[in-house]
Amino acid sequence: MRPPFSVYRPHPWHGLPVGPKPPELVTAYIEITPYSTVKYEVDKASGFLKVDRPQRMNALPPTLYGFVPRTYCGSAVARLAGTERGDGDPLDICVLSERPIDRADILLTARIVGGLLMVDKGEADDKLVAVLDGDAVWGDVRELEELPPALVARLRHYFETYKLEPGGNPVRIHESYGRERAWQVLAAAQSDYELEVAVG
Repeated sequence: MRPPFSVYRPHPWHGLPVGPKPPELVTAYIEITPYSTVKYEVDKASGFLKVDRPQRMNALPPTLYGFVPRTYCGSAVARLAGTERGDGDPLDICVLSERPIDRADILLTARIVGGLLMVDKGEADDKLVAVLDGDAVWGDVRELEELPPALVARLRHYFETYKLEPGGNPVRIHESYGRERAWQVLAAAQSDYELEVAVG
């Protein structure tokens, strides 16, 4: 009998650290690259990347997109968002990189600079915004307001339109926020993970 998957490779949600220096520097597991026409996400049972669905419309992710390991959008994240519940997934993160990174299923170190408060079907679904640590163009950014407004607007537009397809669900970005609030969301998602999900 073969040993379980985790013996060979850690599960990207459960088996990796939050990051080298949270809340400032976190690990991001990347599921989707910019301009991908297919939405991928990690299979929660196996840890492998799977096809969630092809994007039927023209909404394409403007940044690298994935999640922070050992986080969960549960009751604490919901309280911060003013909703009844979180979406029950790891905390999402969008990462800016000046150099094209054209493959998913990778890890990188990201510097959190802010976030977007998204509500999807009444559930808190925050999107952290970060820059690739050490990036030649974005690496010195420390706050969301230091990013070009057009980039933040592009992120908002993507999340407000990427589910506008047959059977999809309109979502709403309630606000964007800076680093301090993003750090609070991260701490809440870590707490939710330990209280509601933690394995082993």
